Amino acid sequence: MKDRTALMLAALWWGSLTTIGFLVVPMLFARLGNPAVAGNFAGQLFASQTWVALGCGLALLVYFRSKADERLTDGDRSAVVLIVTAMLLALLQQYAVAPHILARENLKLWHSLGSGMYLAQWVCAGVLLWRMGRARN
Repeated sequence: MKDRTALMLAALWWGSLTTIGFLVVPMLFARLGNPAVAGNFAGQLFASQTWVALGCGLALLVYFRSKADERLTDGDRSAVVLIVTAMLLALLQQYAVAPHILARENLKLWHSLGSGMYLAQWVCAGVLLWRMGRARN
């Protein structure tokens, strides 16, 4: 049962990153017409996504810690690295990059950096989900 719950958490994490970053935010900018309003909503969505990432990441770390009592495999170790990396990217994006974007400081640089960090977090969560799903088969 714990394995299925952990897989569902990984799917929630990757799915929420996919939905917000590749569907909802682009749609906001396309439909609202005012980039300032769309940007404000996008910022709020990305802040919420940070909390989803932290919640899923912490729960997955607890799951892999409970497996350490049995035997932590190399695949489990790499999963922990992916989780920690994705969580750090989420935190850095929210608390180091987002304030610069909100202040409109060198917007092109900070927006590119934030987008790259979001994409890297998405890749980490996707690889994690892929490996966890493959391990079940």
